[in-house]
Amino acid sequence: MEPLRAEDPATRPEAGGANGAEPGRWRGVSRRYVTVSLISLGIWAVILLAAMGWPVLLKVIGPFEGTSWWWLLPWPATVVVVFGALMATTPRRVRARCYREDAEEFLVRKGLWFRNLVVIPYGRMQYVDVTSGPLLRAFGLAAITMHTASPQTDATLPGISAEEAGRLREHLTERGEDRLIEL
Repeated sequence: MEPLRAEDPATRPEAGGANGAEPGRWRGVSRRYVTVSLISLGIWAVILLAAMGWPVLLKVIGPFEGTSWWWLLPWPATVVVVFGALMATTPRRVRARCYREDAEEFLVRKGLWFRNLVVIPYGRMQYVDVTSGPLLRAFGLAAITMHTASPQTDATLPGISAEEAGRLREHLTERGEDRLIEL
């Protein structure tokens, strides 16, 4: 079986197949998505630390004189440890996220510890969404979501360039319509 890592898109030559993509080749998400993921994790860590750390801060400032406060420390410490581990593994988790366009289906791989492969036949795609929030947009990135009749299909691919997302949306929609006619 092929290893789960995708090649770094910045170090490989441009693919030359149909619509700019080489069929059968795994393509990774942008390296800029590492920065976006780290910023997002940092924002959530600050929010959780503020929510869990305020009792400790109040004890240090002094309104709770004479009360025991050592039991409050594990909560903020847990947030620091968990988010530290998530931030340390973010570059590898981003490198593990990739996609491939085959002749009959679109494949999405993700996961570092719990690996996941989603295979979507082109004929089963109902529509394709391209979204980009403020943070993704600031880095020139977008997320693409392929919708099928199954609500359990988790075919979201964040962290691809906005241009590539537009190309994929057009290409996948075209391939889906062609395959749907055949069905």
